[in-house]
Amino acid sequence: MKLIVAGSTGFVATEIIRQALSLPSITSVAALGRRVAAVPQNIGPNADASKLRSVLLENFEDYPDSIKQELRNADACIWTIAITPSGLNKMPFEEVREICLGYTVKGLETIAQLPRESTARPFRFIYISGVNAERDQSKKPWVLGDYCLMRGEIETRVLEYAKQSGGSVEACVAKPGLINGPGKRNPVQQVLSTIGRTIIGIPKVEVNEIAAALLDQAINGIKQETLLNEDLVRIGQNALKEEPKDS
Repeated sequence: MKLIVAGSTGFVATEIIRQALSLPSITSVAALGRRVAAVPQNIGPNADASKLRSVLLENFEDYPDSIKQELRNADACIWTIAITPSGLNKMPFEEVREICLGYTVKGLETIAQLPRESTARPFRFIYISGVNAERDQSKKPWVLGDYCLMRGEIETRVLEYAKQSGGSVEACVAKPGLINGPGKRNPVQQVLSTIGRTIIGIPKVEVNEIAAALLDQAINGIKQETLLNEDLVRIGQNALKEEPKDS
């Protein structure tokens, strides 16, 4: 199968690509982003780096024919593009909204309509949201209210698109808590993160777990439209146990 990873140079996307290169069922990985996606470090000896193709897109509001050609015949897309809460103070909220919501909707509408060699199964679109995203627009959270409502609106738009596709698209929304992984935080940040999770009650998932969980959904089918943090941990851990071992 051909997999698109959007936002391909990010923390989670890099781990998704690293694992995908070792999965025999994935024959091609189109790494969609503004920067070249290099082969991740620490790939296993059974990984096939030749499966990775970097697809450079400067403007995520406009997909030229050359880009559409690179993305056609995909069976699934894992969408990782978003502005996280830590980046909210770096740009106006309208720009945050355009990157998070506008890019996602445009990407889904464009990629889902591209030609595919096989339509025997639906195109699978997997969107990474966040644990505190709120779909009910009448329930504005006290903390990061506008941001959480906006992320919830994206979830609704993605799921509604799939429902209205006549069965040609399946969608899944992943709602992780804090995503942890090697090298993401220094020791002081790790301590502060632990304290923060304890006080606020935000769950944690390891980056290899969420990557494995989302790849499982892309390959084996979407079993539920919303994956909470505990679902991601459970599915991810099971998928990692079943990964082919390096010989």
